[in-house]
Amino acid sequence: MPLNSSILAEIEGILGAKRVLTAEEDILPYGFDGTAALKQSPGAVVFPRTTTEVSACMRLAAQHGVPVVTRGSGTGLSGGSVPLPDALVMCLVDMNSIIDVDTRNLTLRAQSGVITQRIDEAAAPHGLFYPPDPGSLRISTIGGNVAENSGGLRGLKYGVTRDYVMGLEAVLADGTVARFGNACVKDVAGYSLKDLFIGSEGTLGIITEVLLKLLPRPKARKTLLAVYDRMEDAAETVSAIIAEKIIPCTLEFLDRMTIGCVEAYAKIGLPTDCDALLLMETDGHPAAVAEEAEKMKQLAAKHGARSVRAARDEAEALSLAAARRNAFSALARVKPTTILEDVTVPRSELAKMVSFIAQTASRLQLQVGTFGHMGDGNLHPTFLTNETDASEMERVHEGLEAIVEKALELGGTITGEHGVGLAKKPWLRKQLGDSSYGLLKQIKQTLDPRGLLNPGKIFD
Repeated sequence: MPLNSSILAEIEGILGAKRVLTAEEDILPYGFDGTAALKQSPGAVVFPRTTTEVSACMRLAAQHGVPVVTRGSGTGLSGGSVPLPDALVMCLVDMNSIIDVDTRNLTLRAQSGVITQRIDEAAAPHGLFYPPDPGSLRISTIGGNVAENSGGLRGLKYGVTRDYVMGLEAVLADGTVARFGNACVKDVAGYSLKDLFIGSEGTLGIITEVLLKLLPRPKARKTLLAVYDRMEDAAETVSAIIAEKIIPCTLEFLDRMTIGCVEAYAKIGLPTDCDALLLMETDGHPAAVAEEAEKMKQLAAKHGARSVRAARDEAEALSLAAARRNAFSALARVKPTTILEDVTVPRSELAKMVSFIAQTASRLQLQVGTFGHMGDGNLHPTFLTNETDASEMERVHEGLEAIVEKALELGGTITGEHGVGLAKKPWLRKQLGDSSYGLLKQIKQTLDPRGLLNPGKIFD
């Protein structure tokens, strides 16, 4: 049912008129996320502040058959928060309270609208650490991270968001409030329903609160920068480091195009005459850090690094990490449209995948900058293009199709951290197979039989 004045009046009765947007100029920014060329204005945008308010709005939406799309800061890169024309966008950025830091159980409880960086900042004074660090951590919300099962630069050693969610609270399709998990380190009572909601992209429920595991903060950290004349050598270095049973905190790379764009953008002194840079970071006990850093330096030199140097101090280490985090922003300055992709392959296949991306870009005469989490096989080929150029966009789609197909051929996945959303739907069945794909649809049908939660995402 369309969002009519009667339904909107009921919502205003729950939230107050100031927290309900309906004017076209006000709702326009909530019709797209960080995904290029995907946008659609919703019917209205609402800003609840409590789980009770979310529940009441969802119950009303269910009563009238109104589709609901949950949204945080809108940094998603798969079209996951792009709404339908008559949808109600539930924006949770005002649910931004850190409820508790429990130093006895090493946990933190927060509402879903808390900015990700604030989680680690709240843990730090207690000598604790929240490892997941997506590139958008300064603006993305923790609820969005959980809904997308976000990764990050430290994923190789510390894992992804799923590995730190001990419990969560969610509002279901009928407005019911459900709670899954707890602060117990061990709990095998029944199905692990919290894991079903992590990475569900808002299609099974609205995550309103999360209970997160924290770790002791590492006592030491060392950052290295290796310079390569061949991207393949950087990929082989990564494989060699893993084969030596070294698990760095960070193992990131940038290709030639990305290096040039980042240096022009950030001006931090990166060499621009090389084919690839490898950013390596180890953390932990000071003695172990020193030993691992030396081993990685030796392995990089053995596998073709032109030079390897350690960051002079903490400031330079942070600057180098910022260079990697700014890769997308730097590339986005080159052309009107930037399409940041996300495929992952087994680490043993990295060199093949990186070469294939470069060959595909050359064959189709496209500008593609590649960077990513080379330590866990997660690559981000980024197409620099112009969506108004129909001919070029055809070649972009051809290139994307080829890259995704190659990733699947090498035993990889269509998305390592951005999610399926709208952008990756065409390939999901091919990766999963008919039986697994059908099972996902059965779960969706069971928990959201009317298809009101984030309709059109993951499945048609």
